[in-house]
Amino acid sequence: MPQPLKIAVIAGDGIGPEVVGASLEVLKKVAPACGLTYETTDFPFSAAHFLATGHVLSDADIATLRGFDAILLGAVGGLPNDPRLAGGVIEKGILLKLRFELDQYINLRPVSLYPGIETPLKNKTAADIDFVCVRENTEDLYCGVGGFVRKGTSQEIASQTMIATRFGVERCIRYAFDLAKTRARKHLTLVHKTNVLTFAGDTWHRAFQEIAVEYDDVTTAYHHVDACCMFMVTKPEVYDVIVVPNMFGDIITDLGAAIAGGMGIASSGNLNPDGVAPGMFEPVHGSAPDIAGKNQANPIATIDSLGLLLRETGRIHANAAAVKAGERIGQAVRAATPRFAGKSLDRSGLGTDEIGQIVADAL
Repeated sequence: MPQPLKIAVIAGDGIGPEVVGASLEVLKKVAPACGLTYETTDFPFSAAHFLATGHVLSDADIATLRGFDAILLGAVGGLPNDPRLAGGVIEKGILLKLRFELDQYINLRPVSLYPGIETPLKNKTAADIDFVCVRENTEDLYCGVGGFVRKGTSQEIASQTMIATRFGVERCIRYAFDLAKTRARKHLTLVHKTNVLTFAGDTWHRAFQEIAVEYDDVTTAYHHVDACCMFMVTKPEVYDVIVVPNMFGDIITDLGAAIAGGMGIASSGNLNPDGVAPGMFEPVHGSAPDIAGKNQANPIATIDSLGLLLRETGRIHANAAAVKAGERIGQAVRAATPRFAGKSLDRSGLGTDEIGQIVADAL
């Protein structure tokens, strides 16, 4: 019998504790039905915690988190302006530090139009909007390579370097090919800007072409990122799996969330597919401090992220009960979303607890 699944919970700021609380209620109900045993441990890391204590995320904290199978994150940041939060202290000190230190080199963003959810795209249906973005998560422009010369003067120079290592590029592309093999269409599209970014883009394109030879059952395509944006809003049905570097992936995955109904429905996972460190799973939306504590936040994206956590962590650690529980949650979310037909996800009139109960009842 597998050991209990150990989940670190970082509820975070604003609506984070509410949406995480609703998701854990769903976990509490689905686990016994699937034979899943689990343990959760709460951690206080957040903007509010930093403002109160001066503590962000230390190396010792990272070492502690390494002992878990997965991390469930609510939302951090988004608090009223405070000079102590300037310079991305929370984003860099918590989110990016976790991704880099735990080598969560895959950002997985499913883009699916759920029943009852409206898309802003005319005449597009769930059959048209059903793809997955595999975003490289630890390189590119987010490595922080760069700096200033003569900062604050009229001759100021700022530089930011796009990093693409063959090692990092190849492991991301291989993950995307392996994922494409498991899907019905078995199609993979590389997205970059190789006509302008002729160095980093060339590394990506050559690696993609060379690895493709090993996957003769997967068909492939290449799109410039600007063309990808156009296709996503005109012909999203061309995509099955997309593999994309970090910066471009940050942009197109949010566009994907928009065409699938908005940030309120978007889940994500930051994965270490090798299983040597926990993945971190989170809703794409922010902390929404204006509605915090009012039982107004929609927890669907967090519940769906929990389902993703269980499925992906279960596969990595060969925990069939976790996979089954994750699949059940995914099915329950799809059964619940018709309740939002004709309504805004953010203005549904249903409370956080009520929506969580609707999903729990659908299990």
